[in-house]
Formats: sequence, structure tokens, C-alpha cells
Amino acid sequence: MLMVRILEKIFPIIAALSALAFMATLYLIFFYAPVELTMGIVQKIFYVHVPAAMIMYAGFTIASLASLLYLIKPNRIWDMVAVSGAEVGLLFCLYVLVSGPLWAYKAWGRAWTWDPQLTATFVLFLLYTGYMLLRVFSGSGERVRKIAAVLAIIAFVDIPIIHYAVRQWGGMHPVIEREGGGGLAPDMKMALSAAMLAFLGLFLVLFWLRLRVRLTQRTVDRLYLDVEDAAQVLTEA
Repeated sequence: MLMVRILEKIFPIIAALSALAFMATLYLIFFYAPVELTMGIVQKIFYVHVPAAMIMYAGFTIASLASLLYLIKPNRIWDMVAVSGAEVGLLFCLYVLVSGPLWAYKAWGRAWTWDPQLTATFVLFLLYTGYMLLRVFSGSGERVRKIAAVLAIIAFVDIPIIHYAVRQWGGMHPVIEREGGGGLAPDMKMALSAAMLAFLGLFLVLFWLRLRVRLTQRTVDRLYLDVEDAAQVLTEA
């Protein structure tokens, strides 16, 4: 598959650039971007919380698109891409649900409110957690893969709900960089942009590592079956 070959070739470059981007991002966050007057140092969670949310979207988008392609034309590669995307997306989703309440405790005086966007994000976490539990505990048959693919596609519907929840239903969640938001100061915007690039690199690294594990496992399974068949032929002979 072309995508797999491309990722394999550029992986060392992506990993190196991602590491450099994270070092630059840490410098920009703690030494370049100013400390926000109201929130203080806690506001700097914003620079990792928002990129994590964007990468969460990316992981689940890949999972849903690959699942759709698998339903159209069943190919194990698409299935492995879907699971790998869901795994990484779920990891970043968990990080969003941890970092968000840390910020909220300072901003709102409590770690959790049933804000529309927060609630929708929690629902997304539950949906893809169910997807992963189905994949882990229900075997790897084609029927399970197709059921999981349908679940991944249905769960994706929650992503636009999360993104537009504040505008549609209000709530306490800030809209700094969205429609109606006040925007960021140039120094803060630069730190956020660097964090976005660093998290994108991290996503690609983690995604490829998980996909490569599955590709390697498939190769091992094929070799095992070949050895088993050869042993059976020798036994019969």
C-alpha cells in the first residue's frame, strides 16, 4: 500500500522534526508567550489542550474514513489503519479530558461542569472506548470488524457536535480562536502554532508505530501458518 510505504520511508524524518518541534514549543510556551493576567501560569495548559483536541479529531477522522473504506472494499489494511487511528485518537481524547478539568478548576472554580462541549467530548470518549473494547474482546473475525467499522462511523457524528456545541447551545467553554472569540496575542498565537505542529508530528509518530505493530503481527501470523502447513505436509509424507 502506497501510504504505508511512504510513512515507512519518512518516519525517521518525522520523528526527528517532531522532537525538535517539541523543544521549540516548550521554549515558546514557558519563556516566550506572556503569562495571562487573569489565569496566570495555569493558562499555559491551553497551548497543549487545544492541539491535543485537534489531534483527537484527526485520529477519529482517520478511524471513521478507514472504516468506511473497509465497508466499501474489505481490506485488512484499512481495518488496521482504522484501529490505529482510533487508538491514538482515544489517547489524545483522554488527555483532553484530563487537561481540561485542570484548566477549568482555575477558571470556573470546579473541575467539571456539564457544559455542552465537555459533555459531548465525554460521550465521544465513551463511544470510541466501546469501539476499542469491541476490538479487543470480541475477536478479529470479519463480522466483528464490520460491526466495529459501523460503530466508528456512527461515533464520528459526535465530532461536529463537539466543535459547534458552544455556538449552538452556549455553555461556559471559551471560544478564543473560533467565531466570536477575541483571538490571541501574537506571542501566544506563535506558541499555539508551534504546539500544533509538534502535536501533529507526535500523532504521526504514534500512528505509524501502532500501524507498524499490526503490520508486523500480520506478517508473523502468515509465517506461522506457512510453517504449520509445511509441518503438516512433512508429517503426512
